[in-house]
Amino acid sequence: MRYFMQGIAAAILMTGPAMANLPCGGSFNAWVDGVKAEAIAKGHDRATVDAFFRGVAVDQKVLGADRSQTMFQRTFTEFSRNLISSQRLNKAQQLGRQHKALFDRAERDYGIPSGILLAFWAFETDFGGFQGNFNTLNALVTLAHDCRRPGLFRPQVLAALELYKRGQFDPRRQKGAWAGEIGMVQMLPADILARAVDGDGDGRIDLVSSIPDAILSGARMLRDHGWRGGQPWLHEVAVPENLDWSKTGPHQQLSVSEWQAMGVKRRTGALGAGSMKASLLLPQGRKGPAFLAYPNFTSLFEWNKSSVYVLTAAYFATRVEGAPAFNPGKPDEGLTIEQMKVLQRKLEARGHDVGGIDGILGAMTRQAVQAEQARLGLPPDAWPTRAFLDRL
Repeated sequence: MRYFMQGIAAAILMTGPAMANLPCGGSFNAWVDGVKAEAIAKGHDRATVDAFFRGVAVDQKVLGADRSQTMFQRTFTEFSRNLISSQRLNKAQQLGRQHKALFDRAERDYGIPSGILLAFWAFETDFGGFQGNFNTLNALVTLAHDCRRPGLFRPQVLAALELYKRGQFDPRRQKGAWAGEIGMVQMLPADILARAVDGDGDGRIDLVSSIPDAILSGARMLRDHGWRGGQPWLHEVAVPENLDWSKTGPHQQLSVSEWQAMGVKRRTGALGAGSMKASLLLPQGRKGPAFLAYPNFTSLFEWNKSSVYVLTAAYFATRVEGAPAFNPGKPDEGLTIEQMKVLQRKLEARGHDVGGIDGILGAMTRQAVQAEQARLGLPPDAWPTRAFLDRL
């Protein structure tokens, strides 16, 4: 499920305009020749490059999966209830006990609590049970040749080539997710190069079959992306009806003390330290569930760029560690996918950048909604309803 953006080896990835202007589309064979020429220019010998790319092909099923990610168009309540079952929660807790020494090591060495690692292990591959059956190289070249995100995937092809050179990647047999991720916690090739850990000490890295390798590699990746050990990531909260809704959303933060002064309270237990910065998230508006998200929450977006996915994973991690089920509240009915696309077109017409017309209520669309709600004198909670759409 994870393609949205990953931490990557600086020596392999390009950034900025160079990524945006990478060649894509057109003749696939000519495009492959261009990638091969780039690889040779970077120091790979021609025989290795030719062997790596031999028989590579576009996978239409990969493009189909990339174009039909309707699951991310669900509300937080729908999405979380789809992913979180009592069986999955119980299994996560059981595996946490079974591998306690391993998770203790992950927290000691990298600062990542067991709940977070169990959440991604659960959501990415159902604890390793299904890791994908797409040919990884074909998936990567398909998405790199496609012009939607060449800046993300072309460097991953070169990273896979480096793994092949090291004897850690079989271009014909390596299987994984449709977006090129490999192993129990779904890591892209550049992440594997930069952050994979030989957790079981057998002298090789096996993210497909070795639980210690997979868990510790995931922990190292999160640590490298800014996770701070010993600090919270998410607390469910209750909010007063007269809150200043314009202060909410992931793009702005207040201190915990400031939120408390505004009447925000944790549903169970205590909030983080008063000086800590946090964002108040209202995934379904002011009448739905509410969460206070701390800096550690932001680092989870290096695993997945979908807001609803990351919030669900972070919430599941709190459940694994003993938090109660969230209060769904009584949110106003949201928009259908087609209505959301209409909304995004209207917002674009008013000068807002919503990140594309995709029917998904992402961070950029929410911010635009919040601005228009404030302009219209509506509670700016970033949750678009049919009434708001009609007013707009």
